[in-house]
Formats: sequence, structure tokens, C-alpha cells
Amino acid sequence: MATLQVDHLGQLRDIFALFDMDYDGSLTILELAALLRSLGIKPSGDQIHVLLANMDSNGNGSVEFDELANAILPDMNEEILVNQEQLLEVFRSFDRDGNGYISAAELAGSMAKMGQPLTYRELTEMIKEVDTDGDGVISFHEFLSVMVKSASDFLGLACS
Repeated sequence: MATLQVDHLGQLRDIFALFDMDYDGSLTILELAALLRSLGIKPSGDQIHVLLANMDSNGNGSVEFDELANAILPDMNEEILVNQEQLLEVFRSFDRDGNGYISAAELAGSMAKMGQPLTYRELTEMIKEVDTDGDGVISFHEFLSVMVKSASDFLGLACS
């Protein structure tokens, strides 16, 4: 990790923060799985449990930023690709009515179903950050842009 520049660690912190839905400074197993899926990695339930156990050096059942950085950065492989079809599947799981957009209600419902309920403030901040055209909903293009940017930033860190 010593070879990483300060700005790369900042980018990794930003990615970490995107998936730390409850802002507690750690990733639960669901948040870690979401982060990996956004990068096109689809671990099985058993694999994610093993990964969490291997990363969780302090044994508290979640992954803090330092644990993630220490586990991922040294072994990161350039071949992690964002697969648009996989991202479309994730998008569709949030777009419950199938209209091609994720509304605030759909996002709130999906996050609650994953065990990560959002406050009104968190929900509005997430929508505002992703909704680049300001129409109040998240299109697949907006969703894809955020996921690709996150993956690109993450890969940029690993390749440096």
C-alpha cells in the first residue's frame, strides 16, 4: 500500500463510502457483496462469507476501509471487467415496476429489503448524486455511468 499515491487512497475511500450505506465506516456482508457486484464480480454466498472472514482482521464481522485496502489492493487483477449485462440485472432488481427507471420509492424499498434502510436524507442524497438529468429518477444510463466510474476509479487504483 505504500506505493499508492494519496489521491488513489482518496478515490478508494470514495468508492468505499458509496457502498457504506449506513455511514458507519464499515461494510456489512451485503454492502461488500454490492461493491463486488458493481465491479462485475459475482461471488456465491459461501465465497462472500469466506472473503469477509479473510478480510475481517479485527474479527468484528464487517470490513473497515483499511481491511479492504489491505486485502484488495495488493492482489488486484487488471482483468476485472464491468459487465453491462450483469449491471442491467442489478438495475432491473431495483426497477421493480420495469419502467426503465429507479424511483426513490423503488430504491428505498430495495435497500430496505437488503437490510439497509435509508433515511430520507440518505435517499435524496443518493438520487441527487446519480440523477444527472435532474428528472428525479435513475435511468439505466445514469446507473451505468456511476457503476462504470466506480469500477474505473477502482481499477485505476489497482493498476497504479
